Amino acid sequence: MLVYSYLCRRRQPIYSIMIDVKQTLATAEERMEMAAMYLEEELNRVRAGRANVAILDGVRVESYGSRVPLNQVANISTPDARTIAIKPWDRKQIRDIEKAIMDSDVGITPENNGEIIRLGIPQPTEERRRDLVKQCNKIAEKAKVEVRNVRGDIKDKLKKAIKDGLSEDNEKDAEAELQKIHDKYIKKLDELMEAKNKEIMTV
Repeated sequence: MLVYSYLCRRRQPIYSIMIDVKQTLATAEERMEMAAMYLEEELNRVRAGRANVAILDGVRVESYGSRVPLNQVANISTPDARTIAIKPWDRKQIRDIEKAIMDSDVGITPENNGEIIRLGIPQPTEERRRDLVKQCNKIAEKAKVEVRNVRGDIKDKLKKAIKDGLSEDNEKDAEAELQKIHDKYIKKLDELMEAKNKEIMTV
């Protein structure tokens, strides 16, 4: 019995789980990509004075007893830089669509001619533009914090993996690769932000 328990103890290190560095870095990149996608979606919803159908993404319309996204009951287009046109597949739903837009946080009063609903995008004032830039910067900072948090989490995992047999050289290489991925996504977030600021401030 003593011999058996001694052998069991001797075997234990064999079953230590070695970290899969490649997979761990792929997971980090995936999480950072999600932060970039979050920022892109949120920035698209910010109305910057130009017609952008993404501002209607959150609108849900009552249709045959259930609430569905607006783009499932109508064709949405931007005939010009200041107008969004919404053409319902079924003309009877014009009132439901108008109500859904009015009840949402879009903040624009819809007009219709019996067939098409139009949203006129107002030109924001200089002060409003600056407020929008601040709002977007806050969203971008949130995304950056997430990217940094991912880097921190993965760094901790790599350091702990040394105890499970990962060599210090491999850990350092993995950390350097992690930093490159982090820098790539911070740059991507900055570029998204720069493009949005330019859009907001362009009269």
